[in-house]
This record gives sequence, C-alpha cells and structure tokens, in this order.
Amino acid sequence: MKRRTNPVASILNATTLAIIGGIFILGIGVGIAFSSTASPNLENVASREAIDRSAPNPELCIQYGASAMVTDMRVFVTLNPFNVYVTQPSMRPGCVLRRNNWAILEKQNLVSSEQVNECKNRMNTFGFTGPLEGKPKIDCIYQNEAEDNFFLNQPGSGSSPSETNKF
Repeated sequence: MKRRTNPVASILNATTLAIIGGIFILGIGVGIAFSSTASPNLENVASREAIDRSAPNPELCIQYGASAMVTDMRVFVTLNPFNVYVTQPSMRPGCVLRRNNWAILEKQNLVSSEQVNECKNRMNTFGFTGPLEGKPKIDCIYQNEAEDNFFLNQPGSGSSPSETNKF
C-alpha cells in the first residue's frame, strides 16, 4: 500500500526550512556588519594591524623594518642588602629597522657614522620611538635570539622561528 504525502505538510515543511535558512543568513550578515564596524579600543592593542598603525612613520616602518611595542623602565640593584627595584614601565609605539636600511637615519642626520659603526660592530640594529621628522629617540638595540626565548622553546609548542626574522 502506497502512502500518500499531504501537499500542505510538504509546503509547510519547505517554508519552515526557508524561514530558518533566511534567519541564519541574516544572523551571519548582522554579525559581519557588527564586527567590521566596531571601533577599535585604544586600550586593547591585541592585533598586529593596531600596532602597525600606531608606529611612528608607519609606512616607512612597515616597508623598512617592523613596528614594535617599546617598554621603557629602569632597574635599580642594591648590593648590601641585595635587592632589585623596578620602575613602573611605560609603553609606547616604536619601530625596529632592518640592518640594511640604516641609511634612512643617516640621510636625515639622525645618527652619525660613528654610531652606525658601533652598532654594526656589535651586530645590532636601530630602533626608535617618535616621528623621524620631530625629535625621535633612537637606540642601538640587540635582538634576542630565539634559542634564548623560553616561551618559544616549550615542549609541544612546535619549531622555533626561522632565521628569516633576523634584522
């Protein structure tokens, strides 16, 4: 015996599925709209793009180096009795130049050839805070090797970064 399907029930079933599908698509669209129009919170600097935008001379920094978060603090060590005191750190945007792009700083007379030679002899690079057109604070900085980064060398964390990240 063949069973007959009720045409009203099948239309109702198809209509219900279409409505649920439409609500689902609408929900995705609303979610995308909210996430793309959300204004970035300046206290939350959790993305590389936010750090890149905040860097001094962002276009130059991205093209010739990398944007950075710079932490300034001082450490005081007493020997008798032995104690270590640390000042409150201050965070600011900065930029690290690749070694082959130091001429940018030399052309603008921001570093001397003596400073370049000293920094080059120690296999370091230059980093700066503040816009280059103003009065930037430029330092010869040392790159920490990946082998010394205990966050990267945890068991199960995968391989360490390649040598292509060297500046």
